[in-house]
Amino acid sequence: MTSKRHAHRPGAKLLRVGILTGLGRRFENWELQLFERLLADQRFEMAGFLVHPHPFDGQPSGLAAGWIARLDRALFARQAPYPAPRFARSRKALPVLHLDGASQPVAELGLDLVLRHVPARPPHDLVAGLPFGVWTLSHVEAQSAHANWTGIADTLAKAAGTRLGLTVERGDGKRAVQIAEAAFNTKFSAARNTAFIQEKSVLLAMRELGRLADTRKLAAPAAKAQSARPATPPSLREAAAYAGHLLHGSTMLAAKVLRRRTHSEAAVWTLYSGRGAIDDFDPRKAVEIPPSQTSIKADPFLFRHQGETYVFYENYGVGDSKAHIAVGRLTRDRLEPIGIALGGDSHLSFPFVFSHDGAIFMMPETHQKKRVEIWRAVNFPLVWEPYSSAFEGWSVADSTLFRHKGAWWLFSNLSEHHAFEDHCSALYAFEVDGPKLSSIVAHRRNPVVIGSATARNAGRVFSRHKRLFRPSQNNAYGIYGYGLNIMEIEQLDRETYRETCVRRIVPDFKPGLVGCHHFDASGSRYILDARLNA
Repeated sequence: MTSKRHAHRPGAKLLRVGILTGLGRRFENWELQLFERLLADQRFEMAGFLVHPHPFDGQPSGLAAGWIARLDRALFARQAPYPAPRFARSRKALPVLHLDGASQPVAELGLDLVLRHVPARPPHDLVAGLPFGVWTLSHVEAQSAHANWTGIADTLAKAAGTRLGLTVERGDGKRAVQIAEAAFNTKFSAARNTAFIQEKSVLLAMRELGRLADTRKLAAPAAKAQSARPATPPSLREAAAYAGHLLHGSTMLAAKVLRRRTHSEAAVWTLYSGRGAIDDFDPRKAVEIPPSQTSIKADPFLFRHQGETYVFYENYGVGDSKAHIAVGRLTRDRLEPIGIALGGDSHLSFPFVFSHDGAIFMMPETHQKKRVEIWRAVNFPLVWEPYSSAFEGWSVADSTLFRHKGAWWLFSNLSEHHAFEDHCSALYAFEVDGPKLSSIVAHRRNPVVIGSATARNAGRVFSRHKRLFRPSQNNAYGIYGYGLNIMEIEQLDRETYRETCVRRIVPDFKPGLVGCHHFDASGSRYILDARLNA
């Protein structure tokens, strides 16, 4: 999708981008991903490399901390080399200029902006000559010659998330301005945390570069922006504490992998149902629909049909390696199981059920099949037939379809990745022609939401009292499905997407919970799931 998503507009000037790197420095995977996308997008021109002679000046790296960082990276952040065929073909033709005080050759490149990939800053006169300044991703500031310390402070503090920021420095004497930010669920390994954020930072950078290419205006400073935590090499005491943390985390991870391989572990979710709607429900008053050893229920969707309320849900038992879609009838606060609605050889979840033109459809999560599928009911609620599919070959999760101002929109959590497949970090929007999915137009600012605190869908989109609400997951504190957000969509069209969080639900509304990550409602009833503390 990346290579075909944005075409050059006739008469539009290409945005000329330079890369500030360091002498003798090898490009990392995230950089190669960024270069490939720049070269594939017809709005940009990679105009050359600027080489700083001392890229890590003022960035010390303690000996003990350096050894721990290398071990951490070898154990938990190893990646296969990223193939970058476009860059390999173009590299020899790109100018390489060394920053030795001669600014005139740099000026001849006619750069619009520079992406800074090393901690060292370029000369002031170079910055002053750039119409759109020097752009820096916050993880770049955390580098030393031997390690990157982006995630270590958050890992040790067990922070809710690790922040990523994108700042722009211009030659007007003012301080650098942060124009975009995101937060990602903190990993137990600082090296893995760093590598993950580096890969996802490509999405943030490309989105904001695309906005600039289209508008020729810098984005306004991020509203209520919180700067990413300054990252410095840990002290000897901090390095020792982190070594102990890493040993404990490694032991826990090994035990978890063993339990999974022996099918002796399963996340245990339970359902809660009550009266209310998305803008006024009170989970403290909900009644539990408990799981059993053979029926653990998650991702519930409600559907009213012929006076009955049905619940479609992901269903699996302790020791199962995959789930299927089951359906039951909700009577008061009891769920009467009916049977299996969809099964098969691959894992199924998120059974989004909806109606259109007198037909009933289901769009389950089928990311193991690498596509989106829509099924149509032949004999509701147990017999379904394939109706349409899209995004063949793509890792897509938790898709939802809805109408807004006469247009159909598909919201999906795609994972455009190399080393880190992840469906919690990016929300993509597409204008479509309805359930047929025969026409798909990508939103101009995809991904419209970046960050694991709000990006992943947690149910269908609701229109209520002329307001549009999107439930989303809050993945934080190293927990998948820690909490639930109610996001209000304030603007949605092909060029703009804006939403704000109007409510957060954390797993404190009932005793013994460690997560809650899905919501749905129909009529006067709602249902949500919650994770039990095993």
